[in-house]
Amino acid sequence: MSFLIIPDGPAADVIAREAADHLGPSGLRLITHASGRPWVLGDWADEDLRLITVGTHRLVILGRTRLNASAVAEVLGRARTLGDLDAVARDLPGSCHLAASMDGRTRSQGAVSTARQIFYTQFAGTTVAADSPGPLAALTNARIAEDALALRLLTPAVPWPLSHRCLWSGVHELSVGCWLEVGPGGARRAVRWWSPPESGVPLSDAAAAIRAALVDAVAIRVQGRDTVSADLSGGMDSTCLCFMAAASAPNLITYHWKPMDHANDDTEWADRAARYLPAKRHRSVDIEHVPRFDDRPDGCGPLDDIEGPPPWNRGRAHKAAVARAVAAEGSALHLIGLGGDELFGALPAYLWSLVRTHPLTSIRVVRRSQLQNRWGLVSTVRGLADSAGFPACLEATARDITAAPPGPFDVSLGWTGQPRMPPWATGDATDSVRSQLRAAAAAAAAPLDPDRVRHQVLDSVITSGRAVRQLRYALARFGVDWEAPYLDDQVIEAALSVRVQDRVVAGRYKPLLTAAMQGVVPGPLLGRRSKGEFSAEAFDGLRRSRPVLLEQCDDLYLARMGLVNAGALRAALLNPGPETRHLIPFENTLSCETWLRSPSVATAQRTNVPGGTRS
Repeated sequence: MSFLIIPDGPAADVIAREAADHLGPSGLRLITHASGRPWVLGDWADEDLRLITVGTHRLVILGRTRLNASAVAEVLGRARTLGDLDAVARDLPGSCHLAASMDGRTRSQGAVSTARQIFYTQFAGTTVAADSPGPLAALTNARIAEDALALRLLTPAVPWPLSHRCLWSGVHELSVGCWLEVGPGGARRAVRWWSPPESGVPLSDAAAAIRAALVDAVAIRVQGRDTVSADLSGGMDSTCLCFMAAASAPNLITYHWKPMDHANDDTEWADRAARYLPAKRHRSVDIEHVPRFDDRPDGCGPLDDIEGPPPWNRGRAHKAAVARAVAAEGSALHLIGLGGDELFGALPAYLWSLVRTHPLTSIRVVRRSQLQNRWGLVSTVRGLADSAGFPACLEATARDITAAPPGPFDVSLGWTGQPRMPPWATGDATDSVRSQLRAAAAAAAAPLDPDRVRHQVLDSVITSGRAVRQLRYALARFGVDWEAPYLDDQVIEAALSVRVQDRVVAGRYKPLLTAAMQGVVPGPLLGRRSKGEFSAEAFDGLRRSRPVLLEQCDDLYLARMGLVNAGALRAALLNPGPETRHLIPFENTLSCETWLRSPSVATAQRTNVPGGTRS
C-alpha cells in the first residue's frame, strides 16, 4: 500500500499527473474530493480502505481497523471543523491512516507510534502529503540531507527530536500525536490531537485494558484471513502474539529460528509454547539453514526502501528468508513482537521516575538494581539526584558525543541513552551533529513526556514504529504484510496508563504484560524470567561479512560524502574488540552505507537535480 494525499486546490490535477509518473501510472487508484479534484492517489487492496461520504464531507481509513460506519458517518455529517474528527481517530482500533476532506480543507494522520506515518513537502505552490517520503522526494527532485544522515551515525540511536528528521531535503515527517491540516491555498499546520495519558491506573485495571486492546488488535488483523504466520522466538512478546492469533486464525504458522549459542534458551521456550498449540503448524529452523546476521539477501535482490537506513539492517537477509518461507505456505500476514520490550520492559530511567513519585518505596528497588547492575553508590545517587531538563540533556549530549562510550556498569538514568559518534566519523560529521544537538537545545526542544521513563517509552516506541513501517515497505515484494500489534495506539495508551510503581515488580519479568495475558497464555509460559542473547550471531555475522565490508571501504559512499574516514573504519573492522558492546558502533554506520547503495537511493541521487526542488 502506498498513496499520496493531494489538497483540494487548483494545482490538484497537475500534482496528480506528475505523481502518477513516479508512483507508476498502471494500476493506480484514485479517490476524489467532493469538488471532483484528485485527493487520494495510490495503490491499495480493497480490504485496506474504507470510504465514508456525507454530503461534501469525505473520510478515508487506510489500513486494518474496525469501525461502525453509521456512527462514523453521523460524526462526519455533523462535523463543523476537521478537529471534530478527533473522536473518530481515538476510537479506531488496529493501525491505520486517516484522511478527511471537508470544505476545501484536508486532514491527514498516521499512528502514534509512526508505524503508519505522514510525510509532506511543498510542491506546485501547495502542500502534498504521503505515507512515505519516496514519492515526495521524486516529485521535488530532493537530494539527501547530508547533515541529517550524519545524525544517523550516532550510537546507539539519535535522540529525540532529531530522530524525527527526514533524510530528504524539503521533505518533513509529521510530528508525533499530530494531524496535518492543509487549507485551500496550500498553507499547512500540524494540530496536536493525542497526548500521553496520566499514569495512575493500578496494575490489575491496566492489565485488563491491555488485554482487551491486544486481543482486539490481533483479531482485527487476522479477520477474514485463512492463513497467518507469526514469529515464535520463545520470548514473551512473540509467544503472547501467537496465542492471541491462534484464537482467531483458522490456520496459524509459527516460525522459529534456533540461536547459535546453546546457552540461549529461546528454543526451549518456543518448543514449550508449540506443545500448547498442537493443532498449528510450527517451523523451527536450524541456524545452518537460514541466512546469518549480516548476510546479503540472496535470491531476492536488495531490500530497498527510500526512507532511510533500516534499524533492522543486520537481519535483513534473515527477514527476507522468513517472508519467502511464510508466503510459500500461504500467509499474507506475519505478526512480530516489536514494541513489547519498549512498553513492558524496565527502561533505565524507571528508577529516576520512581524515586520522585514514591521515594520510600523506591529505596529497596534502587538497592536491588544497584547490586544487579554493579553500580557504585556515589554514581547511583548522582544519577538519581540529577534534575537536568531535556534541553540541558541535549546540550550535554552535544558536549559528550566524542567522549569514551559508557561502560557496562555505568549508571545511565538520563533522558537519552548517552549517544556517541563512532571513532571513524570525520570531524565535519561530528561538528554537524554537535551543532544540530545544540540548536535543538537552544530552541528548548520538549521531551515526548515530562516524565523521563515515559519519554523513554515513547521514544523507543517511535523507533520501533519506524522499524516496522520500513520493514513493511522493504518486504512488500513478497506479498506478506508485517504487523506489530504492540504498537497500536490503544495498546500504547493502556500501557502508559499504569502506575509507575507497577511497571517493575520484584521476581516478575514484564509484570504488566504477564498480568494482561493471564487466561490467554498458559500459566507456565508466563513464568519465564530470562531473555535470549545474540552476541554469537553478531560476531559470526561480522566475521562472515568482513571481506565484503572491507571491499566496500575501497569506495565507501559515506566517505565520498565526507562523513566517514574509510581507513579508520577498515582498521576497526579488522580489530573490532572482544566484547559485544564493541560491535554496536558498526550497526548504524553499516546500515547507512547499505542504504546509500540501495537501488532507490542510488537512482534518486543519480537523477535528481542537485540541491533543487521545483514548484
